[in-house]
Amino acid sequence: MKRLYLVRHGETLFNTQGKIQGWSDSPLTERGIKQAQAVRDYFGSEGIRFDHAYSSTSERASDTLELITGMPYARLKGLKEVNYGFFEGEREMLKPKEPQEIVKFFVPFGGENTNDVAERMRKTLTDVMEKNDHTNVLAVSHSGACYNFLKLWQDPAEELAKGFPNGSIFVYGYKEKVFRLEEVVRPVL
Repeated sequence: MKRLYLVRHGETLFNTQGKIQGWSDSPLTERGIKQAQAVRDYFGSEGIRFDHAYSSTSERASDTLELITGMPYARLKGLKEVNYGFFEGEREMLKPKEPQEIVKFFVPFGGENTNDVAERMRKTLTDVMEKNDHTNVLAVSHSGACYNFLKLWQDPAEELAKGFPNGSIFVYGYKEKVFRLEEVVRPVL
């Protein structure tokens, strides 16, 4: 069975300020750098090696990936965070609290339907995993994108209740175009 390690990027300045990032970007904080290094150390301690690596085109994701591994990687637009439209850079408290309320909320404001994000992630990651030489793959993405991808494969409520802190690792088994969540590794920092 093939395996995908989908990682949420390290903490950023906007995360500490409670701001919506989406397609906007902000740099990793010192804590975010340490989270990425903790992910690297986890993979090393578990003897996990990757044959290919990918990141979102956002700098916070590619910076995280570069701290995790020095291997060459590709940046893919399909791994980007949800586009929040006019809400980009605004306070997190303006977002609806319940995931089902968010699905179409941002569309009238120039943002994305989160079901479209889930489909974008599914297509991108399926295309990646269908390549012959892709057995153990690392991909770095974002909280909303990872959540919306997860909800395609299972009810995300139990995992959402545990939280998806920066540096979380979603470990998926992959076979016949189906992803199955095996575990979520959450950093301890």
